[in-house]
Amino acid sequence: MSALPFARRFLFEAARTPVNFLVLVVVPVTFVVVAAAPLADAAKLLGGPGGPAVQTATAGWAAGFIAAIAMYFQIRGARAPDRRLVLAGLSPARLLVARGLTGLALALVAAAGALVALAVRTGLGDEPARVIAGTLMFAVVYLAIGALVGALVSDPVNGTVLVLFVWILDVFFGPVLGAADLALTRGLPTHFVTLWAVDLPSRHGGQLGDLGWALAWVAAALAVGSAVIVRTSRLVRPRPTARNSMPGQLVAGIGMGLREAARNRVLWPLLVAVPMVFVLLAVATTPGEFAIMKAWEGGRLIDIRVWLPDVHGGTMAPIAIGSLAALTGLFTVLDSRRPDQRLALAGFRPASLLGARLVVVAAGALLATAASLAVTALVFDPARWDVYVLGNVLIALTYAMIGALLGPVFGRVGGVLIAFLLPFIDLGIEQSAMLHPVPPDWARTLPGYGASRLLIDGALTPSFDEMWPLALALGWLVGLLAAVGWVFGRATRTSRQAAPYPAGGAGPSGPWGRRRVQWRDGLPAQADGAVRRGTSAGSSAAAL
Repeated sequence: MSALPFARRFLFEAARTPVNFLVLVVVPVTFVVVAAAPLADAAKLLGGPGGPAVQTATAGWAAGFIAAIAMYFQIRGARAPDRRLVLAGLSPARLLVARGLTGLALALVAAAGALVALAVRTGLGDEPARVIAGTLMFAVVYLAIGALVGALVSDPVNGTVLVLFVWILDVFFGPVLGAADLALTRGLPTHFVTLWAVDLPSRHGGQLGDLGWALAWVAAALAVGSAVIVRTSRLVRPRPTARNSMPGQLVAGIGMGLREAARNRVLWPLLVAVPMVFVLLAVATTPGEFAIMKAWEGGRLIDIRVWLPDVHGGTMAPIAIGSLAALTGLFTVLDSRRPDQRLALAGFRPASLLGARLVVVAAGALLATAASLAVTALVFDPARWDVYVLGNVLIALTYAMIGALLGPVFGRVGGVLIAFLLPFIDLGIEQSAMLHPVPPDWARTLPGYGASRLLIDGALTPSFDEMWPLALALGWLVGLLAAVGWVFGRATRTSRQAAPYPAGGAGPSGPWGRRRVQWRDGLPAQADGAVRRGTSAGSSAAAL
């Protein structure tokens, strides 16, 4: 039995969600077009080569990240179907080939989009074959990384954060944005791939040379990705208690949500470790020199001379905070959609459910913020801590709400990619005081503008001059909260209206028409429709 029919079937399955292929093209194109020039400027500032080398590498970076995320969700979503196929007689080798061909096809789509954007923006240079081959090697290496993470990490928040963490380390501390000869960074996945793709000899490749090491990385990544073993996960059912009232339900919902999140032994350490490592490596790899930044002081825009290693860590942390907060919001809402609908059918108030979800999302976002601020305090002393902390908190909460909106609109794969792209462009490029002394006019419409202005003001000046950005940031947060509430309320109302009546029921006018809810320990013990057919409130609450 050939693996090709299964590979085609897997691709058709992915194509059933049109946004998947749309994002596979739109995200790399946007990244290359928007980020190429600012990243080239950042590379010069941080001691890298800058110029065309950075712009060439952006195609590989975009293709690699897209390939990793796509393969992660391929592996994660295919666990049960793949087991059934093997039980039905498909050999594991053919299944592996089919999954590999599917991932390679997705990587080719992402690489093609990135290369077309690069060709339109800057051209492929004097050696287009080298650029194309390098971009494909990026995609293949990250394809294997995505497969490995998908096999070992079942929770989508943990998995996408791990992929993002590896990608951030690889890109921001690699040989193009930083120094190419640091021994600390030679073990990054695409160190030699990048050097070969941009034609920047490393002089530490030994007898194999940069191309030999790059091919060795590709081969090793494919071998590891092929050898991963899918692990099963267990469902643990909590037993929360509360009183039958809106405050009681809210407390019960928060308790269930936090206990379920606490069982995730990877998520919380990641929320702490990612911003800490990001800040410390940003400081360690920044050249020791002074730079000029602009900030408002006493109603005037003034130049401020700063020591770059100190300020770099303090201004780069919001990128990690924004991305982690968006991912936390996205997966909290997506993973709780069906349980919330069942609980709403059983009599749990939508307002209590929404409040519980928002508290869990905010807890994750604020934990990442606290970790970032704790490590920032070791390397940077802002002029005003209160304003600086407020700016970081507003960034975290704003992007947590954005993540909560992305999930229902774009789904898991599309939502993850946009949750990465939006804070990177907004916070990492357009609002960056290192790249733009004053943000461009269009950047004022982005959600991170107001909070970023507060962050820069608190970092560099002893007085507060950003009242309008503060109002704008609060306006964004209130508007996003209202939008999340509307989407959440619509989802729970739709589930009630669409709930079928069980066999033998008489519809709205019969015995199943009126909601008769019995409460036990503050949670619905039994109710109409789905609950009477065997869906207990305990099993619904287990997924909170």
